[in-house]
Amino acid sequence: MTTSSESGETPSAALRTEALEQLLTERGLIDPEIVDAFITNYETNVGPLNGAKVVAKAWTDPEYRRRLLADGTSAIKELGFGGPQGEHIVVVENTPTTHNVVVCTLCSCYPWPVLGLPPSWYKDPVYRARVVKEPRTVLSEMGLDLGDDVQITVRDSTSEVRWLVLPERPAGTEHLTEEELVPLITRDAMVGVAKVAAA
Repeated sequence: MTTSSESGETPSAALRTEALEQLLTERGLIDPEIVDAFITNYETNVGPLNGAKVVAKAWTDPEYRRRLLADGTSAIKELGFGGPQGEHIVVVENTPTTHNVVVCTLCSCYPWPVLGLPPSWYKDPVYRARVVKEPRTVLSEMGLDLGDDVQITVRDSTSEVRWLVLPERPAGTEHLTEEELVPLITRDAMVGVAKVAAA
């Protein structure tokens, strides 16, 4: 039998993760049932759907929007979302003339309770370095062209403060309910690298 190392092939990330989990389990360093519980939680309870519910609520409830922008962590907890990596979330609003985009220049700090785990591009050193220096160009390369009259602010997430973008509500959605708005709201819009489309 030829192993991956003998053949010169690099084992996949999934295979390496499985091998590491097995090794840690054999040495009694982790409990596989707890690991499975974490995975299930992040697959079913934590993720961008929570953030979309927060945004839809803010779009349809002016008083909630006011509380969200004043104290993001508390307002997000009102909807039942909190926990690790969500202790200090600041929410900033995108408008026709102001655009916020989020990055973590040091690593990949991210508001897990409302966005789940960060995507690979968010952790990419190239994104982390370039979006700070040339945000308009990076956003354009990601498919978001902003006019020269739009002021772009880059928000650097840290372990102390994690940012969530309240995107603009798209025109033509005024008749939609909070529940109908949720599916329109994407993770990328809440990071600030995209806008929400009406449909």
